[in-house]
Amino acid sequence: MAACIPYTIGVIRYAITDGKLAVGSRERWIAAGVTVAQLRAKEVDAGELAAKARALLAELAGAQIALLINGRADVAMATGAAGVHLTGAAEELTVAQVRRVMPGAMISVSCHTLDDVRRARDAGADLVLFGPVFGKREAGERVQEGVGLDSLREACEVAPGKVLALGGLTEATVGSCIAAGAAGVAAIRLFS
Repeated sequence: MAACIPYTIGVIRYAITDGKLAVGSRERWIAAGVTVAQLRAKEVDAGELAAKARALLAELAGAQIALLINGRADVAMATGAAGVHLTGAAEELTVAQVRRVMPGAMISVSCHTLDDVRRARDAGADLVLFGPVFGKREAGERVQEGVGLDSLREACEVAPGKVLALGGLTEATVGSCIAAGAAGVAAIRLFS
Protein backbone atom coordinates (compact mmCIF):
# COMPACT_ATOMS: atom_id res chain seq x y z
CA MET A 1 0.00 0.00 0.00
CA ALA A 2 1.19 3.52 -0.79
CA ALA A 3 2.37 5.75 2.05
CA CYS A 4 -0.22 8.08 3.49
CA ILE A 5 -0.41 10.57 6.31
CA PRO A 6 -0.65 8.85 9.65
CA TYR A 7 -4.14 8.46 11.06
CA THR A 8 -4.59 10.54 14.21
CA ILE A 9 -7.90 10.56 16.06
CA GLY A 10 -9.58 13.95 16.01
CA VAL A 11 -7.70 15.29 12.99
CA ILE A 12 -10.01 15.97 10.04
CA ARG A 13 -8.74 14.72 6.70
CA TYR A 14 -10.51 16.29 3.72
CA ALA A 15 -9.75 14.96 0.24
CA ILE A 16 -10.46 17.02 -2.87
CA THR A 17 -11.10 15.22 -6.15
CA ASP A 18 -12.40 15.86 -9.65
CA GLY A 19 -14.43 12.67 -9.37
CA LYS A 20 -11.89 10.36 -10.94
CA LEU A 21 -10.75 8.01 -8.21
CA ALA A 22 -7.62 6.14 -9.18
CA VAL A 23 -7.53 2.43 -8.47
CA GLY A 24 -7.10 2.03 -4.73
CA SER A 25 -8.06 5.62 -3.83
CA ARG A 26 -11.00 4.51 -1.70
CA GLU A 27 -8.75 2.20 0.29
CA ARG A 28 -6.05 4.90 0.63
CA TRP A 29 -8.65 7.39 1.83
CA ILE A 30 -9.94 4.93 4.40
CA ALA A 31 -6.39 4.07 5.55
CA ALA A 32 -5.55 7.79 5.84
CA GLY A 33 -8.69 8.45 7.87
CA VAL A 34 -10.34 10.70 5.29
CA THR A 35 -13.78 11.61 6.58
CA VAL A 36 -14.76 14.34 4.11
CA ALA A 37 -14.32 14.47 0.34
CA GLN A 38 -15.08 17.36 -1.99
CA LEU A 39 -16.10 16.77 -5.59
CA ARG A 40 -14.56 19.65 -7.50
CA ALA A 41 -15.38 19.59 -11.22
CA LYS A 42 -16.07 23.20 -12.16
CA GLU A 43 -15.74 22.60 -15.88
CA VAL A 44 -18.74 20.27 -16.20
CA ASP A 45 -22.47 21.02 -16.39
CA ALA A 46 -24.94 20.06 -13.66
CA GLY A 47 -25.94 16.78 -15.32
CA GLU A 48 -22.38 15.54 -15.68
CA LEU A 49 -21.52 16.75 -12.16
CA ALA A 50 -24.51 14.83 -10.78
CA ALA A 51 -23.38 11.70 -12.64
CA LYS A 52 -19.87 12.08 -11.18
CA ALA A 53 -21.34 12.62 -7.70
CA ARG A 54 -23.52 9.51 -7.95
CA ALA A 55 -20.57 7.44 -9.15
CA LEU A 56 -18.37 8.76 -6.34
CA LEU A 57 -21.09 8.14 -3.75
CA ALA A 58 -21.40 4.56 -5.00
CA GLU A 59 -17.61 4.12 -4.84
CA LEU A 60 -17.57 5.45 -1.27
CA ALA A 61 -20.58 3.45 -0.07
CA GLY A 62 -19.94 2.12 3.43
CA ALA A 63 -16.74 4.15 3.82
CA GLN A 64 -18.21 6.78 6.18
CA ILE A 65 -16.80 9.60 4.07
CA ALA A 66 -19.08 12.65 3.71
CA LEU A 67 -19.22 13.95 0.15
CA LEU A 68 -19.47 17.71 -0.46
CA ILE A 69 -20.17 19.18 -3.90
CA ASN A 70 -18.18 22.25 -4.90
CA GLY A 71 -20.47 25.24 -5.35
CA ARG A 72 -23.63 23.32 -6.31
CA ALA A 73 -26.29 22.89 -3.64
CA ASP A 74 -28.73 21.74 -6.33
CA VAL A 75 -26.46 18.85 -7.29
CA ALA A 76 -25.77 18.03 -3.64
CA MET A 77 -29.50 17.83 -2.94
CA ALA A 78 -30.28 15.84 -6.09
CA THR A 79 -27.61 13.23 -5.38
CA GLY A 80 -27.94 12.94 -1.61
CA ALA A 81 -24.47 14.36 -0.94
CA ALA A 82 -23.73 15.47 2.63
CA GLY A 83 -23.25 19.11 1.75
CA VAL A 84 -21.56 21.84 -0.23
CA HIS A 85 -18.18 23.53 -0.48
CA LEU A 86 -18.29 27.27 -1.18
CA THR A 87 -15.43 29.28 -2.64
CA GLY A 88 -16.53 32.59 -1.20
CA ALA A 89 -16.72 34.20 -4.66
CA ALA A 90 -19.15 37.12 -4.87
CA GLU A 91 -21.50 35.33 -7.30
CA GLU A 92 -21.61 32.11 -5.29
CA LEU A 93 -24.23 30.92 -2.83
CA THR A 94 -23.81 31.96 0.79
CA VAL A 95 -23.80 29.70 3.84
CA ALA A 96 -27.24 31.08 4.80
CA GLN A 97 -28.68 30.31 1.35
CA VAL A 98 -27.39 26.74 1.48
CA ARG A 99 -28.75 26.28 5.01
CA ARG A 100 -32.22 27.40 3.84
CA VAL A 101 -32.38 24.72 1.11
CA MET A 102 -30.28 22.06 2.87
CA PRO A 103 -30.86 22.25 6.62
CA GLY A 104 -28.26 20.15 8.41
CA ALA A 105 -25.89 20.10 5.44
CA MET A 106 -22.14 20.18 6.03
CA ILE A 107 -20.71 23.38 4.55
CA SER A 108 -17.06 24.19 4.00
CA VAL A 109 -15.74 27.53 2.73
CA SER A 110 -12.45 28.49 1.09
CA CYS A 111 -10.71 31.35 2.88
CA HIS A 112 -7.50 33.19 2.01
CA THR A 113 -7.47 36.01 4.54
CA LEU A 114 -8.34 36.43 8.21
CA ASP A 115 -11.33 38.56 7.18
CA ASP A 116 -12.54 35.63 5.02
CA VAL A 117 -12.17 33.33 8.04
CA ARG A 118 -14.18 35.71 10.25
CA ARG A 119 -16.97 35.95 7.65
CA ALA A 120 -17.11 32.15 7.26
CA ARG A 121 -17.14 31.65 11.04
CA ASP A 122 -19.84 34.28 11.56
CA ALA A 123 -21.93 32.80 8.74
CA GLY A 124 -21.88 29.41 10.45
CA ALA A 125 -19.62 27.43 8.13
CA ASP A 126 -18.76 24.01 9.52
CA LEU A 127 -15.25 23.95 8.05
CA VAL A 128 -12.85 26.62 6.80
CA LEU A 129 -10.25 25.60 4.21
CA PHE A 130 -7.46 28.13 4.78
CA GLY A 131 -4.50 28.68 2.53
CA PRO A 132 -2.55 28.11 0.57
CA VAL A 133 -0.36 27.50 3.61
CA PHE A 134 2.70 26.27 1.69
CA GLY A 135 1.85 27.66 -1.74
CA LYS A 136 -0.18 26.52 -4.70
CA ARG A 137 1.00 24.51 -7.67
CA GLU A 138 -0.66 23.90 -11.00
CA ALA A 139 0.87 21.50 -13.52
CA GLY A 140 4.00 21.35 -11.36
CA GLU A 141 4.54 25.12 -11.41
CA ARG A 142 4.25 27.32 -8.31
CA VAL A 143 1.48 29.80 -9.07
CA GLN A 144 0.98 31.28 -5.61
CA GLU A 145 3.20 31.71 -2.58
CA GLY A 146 2.08 30.29 0.73
CA VAL A 147 0.64 32.33 3.59
CA GLY A 148 2.75 30.36 6.09
CA LEU A 149 2.23 28.76 9.46
CA ASP A 150 1.93 32.05 11.37
CA SER A 151 -1.09 33.05 9.26
CA LEU A 152 -2.54 29.57 9.72
CA ARG A 153 -2.11 29.92 13.49
CA GLU A 154 -3.95 33.27 13.42
CA ALA A 155 -6.77 31.78 11.35
CA CYS A 156 -7.10 28.94 13.85
CA GLU A 157 -7.41 31.48 16.67
CA VAL A 158 -10.20 33.26 14.76
CA ALA A 159 -12.19 30.05 14.13
CA PRO A 160 -11.05 27.38 16.59
CA GLY A 161 -11.90 23.82 15.62
CA LYS A 162 -13.01 24.75 12.11
CA VAL A 163 -9.82 25.54 10.17
CA LEU A 164 -8.24 23.00 7.85
CA ALA A 165 -4.82 23.75 6.35
CA LEU A 166 -4.80 23.71 2.54
CA GLY A 167 -2.12 24.19 -0.07
CA GLY A 168 1.24 22.56 -0.69
CA LEU A 169 0.87 20.02 2.09
CA THR A 170 3.13 17.00 2.33
CA GLU A 171 3.28 14.19 4.85
CA ALA A 172 6.20 16.06 6.43
CA THR A 173 4.23 19.31 6.93
CA VAL A 174 0.93 17.94 8.28
CA GLY A 175 2.24 17.83 11.86
CA SER A 176 3.29 21.48 11.79
CA CYS A 177 -0.20 22.47 10.62
CA ILE A 178 -1.80 20.54 13.47
CA ALA A 179 0.70 22.08 15.91
CA ALA A 180 -0.35 25.52 14.61
CA GLY A 181 -3.91 24.75 15.69
CA ALA A 182 -5.50 23.37 12.52
CA ALA A 183 -8.37 20.96 13.07
CA GLY A 184 -7.09 19.02 10.09
CA VAL A 185 -5.86 19.15 6.53
CA ALA A 186 -7.48 19.43 3.11
CA ALA A 187 -5.62 18.38 0.00
CA ILE A 188 -5.72 17.04 -3.52
CA ARG A 189 -2.28 15.45 -4.00
CA LEU A 190 -1.70 14.36 -0.41
CA PHE A 191 -4.61 11.94 -0.60
CA SER A 192 -4.32 10.92 -4.26
